[in-house]
Amino acid sequence: MENASKALIIAGAILLAILIISLGIMIYNQAQQATQGGGMDQAELSAFNTKFLKYEGTKKGTIVKSMVQDVLAVNADSDENENINVGINGDVNFADTSDIMSNKNYTVKMEYHDGRIWNITLAGPKASGDKFEAKSRTEDDGGAGD
Repeated sequence: MENASKALIIAGAILLAILIISLGIMIYNQAQQATQGGGMDQAELSAFNTKFLKYEGTKKGTIVKSMVQDVLAVNADSDENENINVGINGDVNFADTSDIMSNKNYTVKMEYHDGRIWNITLAGPKASGDKFEAKSRTEDDGGAGD
């Protein structure tokens, strides 16, 4: 009888050890997936890009102003390294649409990095004839483009 109770204790200890090891492996795998999956999956990329694709092409200044406001709203809700910076002539702190003329046409071009819009170039009229550019921090931080 004494041997049977020792055998049950040993069996219980082995099951408990297996349970603890399995739990540790599961937690490790979840943490690894979270760190590797820091980017967007295909559905998230599609939803993100869709917000801006409607602005691509030749658009009136009022539409471009709306796009800039959308970019600023996305930047407010995203991590700093995933922002799309809006700038005029390299001024990445641009948050004012007053230089965009509502009644003029602008050409909006999207550039992608890893399937995500990361650069939006606005070309159109301005008093000095300069181009407007919206750049991502990825480019400023030395990120490679496609």
